[in-house]
Amino acid sequence: MTTSEEQSQGRMQARTRVHVFRDDALGDLDAVGLAAAIRRGEVSAAEVARDAAARVRDADARLDAVQVHLDVPAHHASDGGVFAGVPTLVKDNTDFAGLPTGHGSAAFVPRPARRHAAFTRQLLSTGVTVLGKTRLPEFGFSPTTEYEEGPPVSNPWNTGHSAGGSSGGAAALVAAGAVPVAHANDGGGSIRIPAAACGLVGLKPTRGRTVPNAQGRQLPIDIVVDGVVSRTVRDSAAFLAAAELHHRNPKLPALGLVEGPADRRLRIGLLVDSPNGARTDDATRAAVTDTARRLEGLGHTVTPVELAIDPRFTEDFLTYWGLLSFLIGATGRTMGAEFDRHRMDGLSRGLRATYVANWRRTPGVVRRLKRTREAYAAAFRGLDVILSPVLAHTTPPLGHLSPSVPYATLIERILAYVAFTPVNNVVGTPSISLPAASTTADGLPVGVMFSGRPGAERTLLELAFELEAEQGFPSITDA
Repeated sequence: MTTSEEQSQGRMQARTRVHVFRDDALGDLDAVGLAAAIRRGEVSAAEVARDAAARVRDADARLDAVQVHLDVPAHHASDGGVFAGVPTLVKDNTDFAGLPTGHGSAAFVPRPARRHAAFTRQLLSTGVTVLGKTRLPEFGFSPTTEYEEGPPVSNPWNTGHSAGGSSGGAAALVAAGAVPVAHANDGGGSIRIPAAACGLVGLKPTRGRTVPNAQGRQLPIDIVVDGVVSRTVRDSAAFLAAAELHHRNPKLPALGLVEGPADRRLRIGLLVDSPNGARTDDATRAAVTDTARRLEGLGHTVTPVELAIDPRFTEDFLTYWGLLSFLIGATGRTMGAEFDRHRMDGLSRGLRATYVANWRRTPGVVRRLKRTREAYAAAFRGLDVILSPVLAHTTPPLGHLSPSVPYATLIERILAYVAFTPVNNVVGTPSISLPAASTTADGLPVGVMFSGRPGAERTLLELAFELEAEQGFPSITDA
């Protein structure tokens, strides 16, 4: 057992659940409800910002989820927008003018950003008030928000467990009730994984639905897309509708505001075990099959489906993942003059070494990954949606996926965990994580995932609304 795993076992002995819901200006409102209360004059944006900042600091003291606190919240309520006055945070791999962007890495000292990133501007167009920046694992590579040095981000449902990654800080704060929504982005599952770990709604939009990510669009395959994590389906729906007012991609069908279920009954494919051979654990399998039964009870048709992707997909994605680490190591001085790739963590160094050993395969890797869209389209023949797990097993104890674990062991564990999400990043299709109807025996959330055709966010949101109304989502405030 590694030192980090021994430490995690110690944390497990002192298992705690953390939330900061209380009787203040935020109450238990979601973002849509809070914005409406501000518009009606029941609370002011200033009161909400003050109380949310207090909640964020309270939650951060126990969860270690914040990278940068803004002493003076950045107000944008005067700009209007569906979320005018709603507090949020930006993930620390995205530029916010005047704040450093650290990417979760100790390999350099970040400089304050000169201007907002394109997505930051899109987020601000919704009217939110920014309270700071959330923590992520180094360069967003890991499915857990842990570090070789420094405290990990803890899961508010059980502080001995991972909050997921890479948007772990965002998910921990939203689940704990510090803010109703927070920025997240997804290059291999980084919206959906922490949403599943923390009992949230996490929608990865279709490639190009939100403004292109500056890093992702320079890659042979743009796998990165931005969005939010939220506690309710209507918040995720409202965010996408508002984001579309700022940036409308003419290559995708217009989305608009989705406000509830549709009457149309869907043909849903059921995928329980991953195409990469990772077997789903019993708790996750039970959550997915229970969801399938509920959908049938609602009149949908559910049938088993196979996703016949290239057997080399996992190896190819790992090589591509390594390419990202290699490029960061080669260009890191653009982030800070002191950048030292040798100070990147064990996961980043291992991924880079994987790519260096296999770089000659790059053209074939890219070609095969691009062909994944053909297998994905074939699986959807006669189907509207595919239901699957988000992850092959429930969120692990802290330390299990720490970057201090020897790379060979760590990557084996990651591949046995992140077995479903990357396909949607490669193909560019929308996918949403929803909390299952109940938690595990030890009180941890489980995520189920719905994936759709390109541009099919409306179908996914309508189905999510229906499930939310039928079963509800577990609450962290329940005993």
